[in-house]
Amino acid sequence: MLKKAEQHGKIKRKNIIIIEPTSGNTGIALAGIAKHMGYKVEIVIPQGVSDETKQTLRIYGAEVLETSDDLCPRVGPGTDQSIALAQAIAKRNPDKYFLPNQYENEANFLAHYDSTGPEIWHQTRGKITHFFTGVGTGGTLTGVGLYLKQRNPNVKIIAVSAKDEKHRLQGLRNFKVSSKPKVLEEGINRAKEQGLDLVDEWVEVSDNDAFEMVKKLVLKEGLFVGPSSGAVAYAALQVAQEEKGEGTGVIIFADDGNKYKSEYSERKLFNNGVSKDLT
Repeated sequence: MLKKAEQHGKIKRKNIIIIEPTSGNTGIALAGIAKHMGYKVEIVIPQGVSDETKQTLRIYGAEVLETSDDLCPRVGPGTDQSIALAQAIAKRNPDKYFLPNQYENEANFLAHYDSTGPEIWHQTRGKITHFFTGVGTGGTLTGVGLYLKQRNPNVKIIAVSAKDEKHRLQGLRNFKVSSKPKVLEEGINRAKEQGLDLVDEWVEVSDNDAFEMVKKLVLKEGLFVGPSSGAVAYAALQVAQEEKGEGTGVIIFADDGNKYKSEYSERKLFNNGVSKDLT
């Protein structure tokens, strides 16, 4: 997103502040990359995001602005609040701020269409039958999904979202209470224009099921993942059990569990504490 903005003359180094709403991952990546490129960064994030995420953002030098769900109830809870605040700040100060806005930026879709999709196709040697990913902005879903569908329309694309309205699956959306990002809507429409149905199935996962899967992945597979990854793994196993067929599935784990240790401890997810169980 930053490279495209520079290429199109929208930003110039050191004379503008990058401001971005996020639920975690993209904000951290953006803060690190922007700092390396010489930009100041302000990140607008929901108050409920983990303390570790906020701390990581600050380590990268970003100023963190937190939003509460009652900031502007009309736009919806969580990430929607952050989007609204970031947009308002950027709109009032167009000469001071640049808003990449991952929720509307086509470069988000293109990053996955140009890189993640081809990587998956080549590494599975075109044998992939199922693709599972959580949905936040919709960039991964639409970019990878369209690339795979163009090569094999029979590949099943399974989108995973949060079931609980006030969920704790950082990075995922519940579209009953949150608006659909422009990246997601445009990606689905782009596929339709090519005669392709992008999403074959939507799976909603509850907090309890996602966190229990996080625990199982740690104790049985040695994989320490974040809550959204637990949700995607849960959805993948459900689909696999329902279909009872053979195939090659690819699951996207968006991040590891280090940013959620406080959340896991609060839920008493691990009997002996996160560190001891991992050891």
